[in-house]
Amino acid sequence: ENLGISVFTCTDEIMQQEIRPLVAVDIIEQLHRQFAILSGGRGKDGAPIITFPEFAGFSDIPDEDFLNVVTYLTSIPSLEAASIGFIIIIDRRRDKWSAVKASLTRIAGAFPGNLQLVFVLRPSRFIQRTIADIGIKLYRDDFKMKVPIIMLNSVSDLHGYIDKSQLTRELGGTLEYGHSQWIHHRTAIENFAMTVKTTAQMLQTFGTDLAETELPNDVQCTEELLSAHTDHHSKLKDELKLAVKQGATLLTCIREPVTRSANSKLSSDELENVATVERLLAQLDETEKAFDQFWTKHHLKLEQCLQLRHFEHDFREVKLTLDNLMEVQAGFADIGDSVTRVEHLLREQKQLEEKGQEPLEKAQSLALHGEQLIQNNHYAVDSIRPKCVELRRICDDFTNETKKKYDILGKSLELHKQLDKASQWCEAGIYLLASQAVDKCQSQEGAETALVEIEKFLVTAKEHQLSNPKEILQKLEDVQEMFDKRQVSLKKLAAKQTRPVQPVAPHPESSPKRASPKITRPAGVGRHCNSPPFLSFSHIINELIETERVYVEELQSIIEGYASEMDNPNLVHLIPSALQNKKEILFGNLPEIYEFHNRIFLKEIENCIENPELLARCFLKRKEDLQIYEKYCQNKPRSEALWRQCGDSIFFQVEFHCRLAVQDHQSLFSFLVFISFSNQEMLKCSKNSEGTAELEEALATMLDIIKSVNDSMHQIAITGYEGDVSELGKLLMQGSFNVWTDHKKGHNKVKDLARFKPMQRHLFLYTKMLLFCKKREENTDGHEKTASYSFKNSLKMSTVGITENVKGDNKKFEIWYNGREEVYIIQASSVELKNTWISEIRKVLTGQLEACRGRTERVRFGSVAFLL
Repeated sequence: ENLGISVFTCTDEIMQQEIRPLVAVDIIEQLHRQFAILSGGRGKDGAPIITFPEFAGFSDIPDEDFLNVVTYLTSIPSLEAASIGFIIIIDRRRDKWSAVKASLTRIAGAFPGNLQLVFVLRPSRFIQRTIADIGIKLYRDDFKMKVPIIMLNSVSDLHGYIDKSQLTRELGGTLEYGHSQWIHHRTAIENFAMTVKTTAQMLQTFGTDLAETELPNDVQCTEELLSAHTDHHSKLKDELKLAVKQGATLLTCIREPVTRSANSKLSSDELENVATVERLLAQLDETEKAFDQFWTKHHLKLEQCLQLRHFEHDFREVKLTLDNLMEVQAGFADIGDSVTRVEHLLREQKQLEEKGQEPLEKAQSLALHGEQLIQNNHYAVDSIRPKCVELRRICDDFTNETKKKYDILGKSLELHKQLDKASQWCEAGIYLLASQAVDKCQSQEGAETALVEIEKFLVTAKEHQLSNPKEILQKLEDVQEMFDKRQVSLKKLAAKQTRPVQPVAPHPESSPKRASPKITRPAGVGRHCNSPPFLSFSHIINELIETERVYVEELQSIIEGYASEMDNPNLVHLIPSALQNKKEILFGNLPEIYEFHNRIFLKEIENCIENPELLARCFLKRKEDLQIYEKYCQNKPRSEALWRQCGDSIFFQVEFHCRLAVQDHQSLFSFLVFISFSNQEMLKCSKNSEGTAELEEALATMLDIIKSVNDSMHQIAITGYEGDVSELGKLLMQGSFNVWTDHKKGHNKVKDLARFKPMQRHLFLYTKMLLFCKKREENTDGHEKTASYSFKNSLKMSTVGITENVKGDNKKFEIWYNGREEVYIIQASSVELKNTWISEIRKVLTGQLEACRGRTERVRFGSVAFLL
C-alpha cells in the first residue's frame, strides 16, 4: 500500500528553498529598515516595481544586507512577471548627487534580477539638480547598466511613465501600501507554506510506516496496533484542520481591504499572494483526500485483521472442544450385554449429545461468521475458507457418528428386550410343566385339564416368544458381514506392498507447453544389453549428458527469464504486496542448483564420455552437493502457498510465462529419479564387469538421496510437536502402520479397545526418538491432497525394547516401554517392510548399547587410573 502523496514541494517560488534559501524571517531586521520596498505596483507592461525611498544612511548599509534584501524582493513576483524585467524607482529628491551616484553604483553592481528601466527622482535643490545632470552625463558609462536611466525632476514626470494607481502616496500615487503589514503577510504566507510542506511530509512518513507495518498474529497485538494507528491518524487530522484554518485566516487577512471597502482593489502582488494561499489550500485539500483514501483502506485491513485473529482464536477453542468430544465418542464402542446396560449406554450417549450441543452451535455459528467474512471480501479468504470447511466437517462427523451410535444401541435394546421376553416365556412353560402332577393326569378328567392348561399357554406363545427371530439373526449376520467386508477391505489395503522410497510428485496443475526430457525414458535403455558394455555405457552417458544440458538450459531460462523479471523496475508496480521481497521463497534455492549443475556437474559428466568408468565416481564425489535438493523440497510447500496466493495477480498476467516456470522448476525432484534410473540401467549393462561395485555404490547413494529428500518432505509436515525435530538426530525411516496399545496400569477401556480397533499412525524413526503421528489430508483450492502429520506421542529410543515377532501375525512386532508397562503393537503392510524397520531399530539400539559400553569402559579405566 502506498499513500499516493508525494512529499509536498510548493510550485510557487515562495518555498523553492533549494534555489533561494532566504525567507522573510531570515532578514526581518533589514526589511524593517525599509531602504527598498516591493509596493505591489506594476509598469504598463506588468513589470514589477521596486522602490528605493529616501534613506539617509543608504551608503552605510552593509553589502550583505543590501544584497539579501534586493535578492529577496526580486524573488517574490511570479516567474512570468519577473521575466518582463524590474522597474526601479530611486527617490533622492531631498538628497545630494553623491547619494544618487552611490545608489546607482550599488544597484548596478549587485541587483540580481532582470532590469527594464531605472527612474531617478533627482535632488530638488537647484545646485544638486545641476550637478546631477552633469554627473549623469559624465558617469553613465561607469554605472555599467544596460537599461535606460531616466532622470526625473518631479513625481508628475514619473506619472507620465507609470500610472498613479501603481504608485504609493509618497510618489503621488493612490496605491495603498503599509510596510509593516506587507512584512506580516510575507512571513505569514511563508510560515503557512512551510506548515503545508511539513504536514504533507508527516502524512507521507505516517503512510510509509503504515505500509511497512506487518500485521500481528494475535488479538491483543492487533487491537493495540489498531488503537495506536487510529490515535496517530486523529492527531494528524487535527494537524490538517489547524493548517486549513491557518490558511483560511491568512486568506481573509490578505483580502481584508477589499472586504472592508468595495472601492478598494488588491495590488498585483497581493493578488499573487491570494493565488499562492489558494494554491497551498488546494494542495492541502488534495493531500488530505489522498491520505483519507489510503487510511480508509488501511483501517479496513486492520479491522479485517482483527476479525481474522478473533476468528482464528475462536476456531482453535471450538476445534479443541470438538476434538475432545470426538475422542470421547470414539471410546463408546460397547453395545451392551443386557437391557439395563444398553439403557445406561443410551443415557450416556444422550449426555454426550447434550454436552456437544453448545460446541456444535458455536462451530456452526463460527462457520457462518467465516462465510460472512468471505462474502465481505476479506483479504484472508484462503485462510478462512478451509477452517469453515473443517468446522462443518467435524460437526457433520459428530452428528453422523451420534446417529450411528443411537441406531446401533436401539437395535441392541430391541434385541435384548425380545430375548428377555423369550426367556420369560420359556421359564413360564417350564414352571407349568413342572407344576402338573403326573398322578393326576392318569385319569381322563385330569389329563383333559392338563391339556387345556397347555393349550392355553401355547396360545400366549405369540405374546411372549421372539416376534421374528430370523430377522434378528439376519440383522446380526448383516452386521457381521459388514465388519467382515470392512476387515477384508482393510486387509487388502494393508497388504499393498509399500515401497521404502515414495517420491512426492509435483502438482499436475496444467500440462507443460512442451515435453520435458527430464523424466523421459532413454531410447534403448531397459532392453537386454546384447551390445558390448562400452557401447551401452556410451549410449546411456550420451542420453544423460543431453538430459543434463537441457535441464541446465531450463534452469537458466527460469532464473534469467522469469525470476529476474521480479527485479525489473518497469514491473515493480505490478508485483502484489504479498510477493514483495519473496523471490527467494517463490523460487527457493534454484540459483544454487543451477550454479552446481552448470559449473560443476555438467562439466564432470561430459568428461566421462571418453572414460565411462569414471561416471560412478562422479556421483560418489558429488554425494554431499546433491543434498541441495533436500533444501529445495523443504521450501516447496511455502513456494506453492505463495503461488496459490498470488497466481492470479496482474503481474503474472503480464509475465504469463512464469506459470510455465513454476511448473518446470517443480520437476527438479523428478530429475533425481531419472539419474537413479540411469544408474540402474548402467548397472544392468555392466553386470559382472569392472566398476560394478562403484556403480552399485553410486545407485545406493542416489536412492539414499531420494529417500532423504522424500523423508524431509514428510518431516516438514509434522504439526503439534513442541520440541525441535532437528534435535532428534537423523531421520532414519517413516511410514504408516496399524498400531494397538496395551497398558498394565489403568486405561482398561484403551486396553479392551486395542484388541479390536487399531489406530492409523504415521511413524517417524529418529536416532533419539520415535514419533507417533496421525496423518491428515486436506484439499487446497483444487490441488491434490496435501498431507500433514499431527503429533500424538513419542518414545525415547534410549528407554525402549523391541519384540520382533508377535504370535498370530508375521507382519506385527512390538515396541515396549518401562519394562512392558506400555506396549505398542505395530502391524506393517508387508513382512519385508516390517523386517526393514526392525533392522533399523536394531541398529539404533545396538549403537546405543555400544556407546553405553564405551562410556562404562572409560569410567572404569579412569577409576583404575585413580587407584593407581
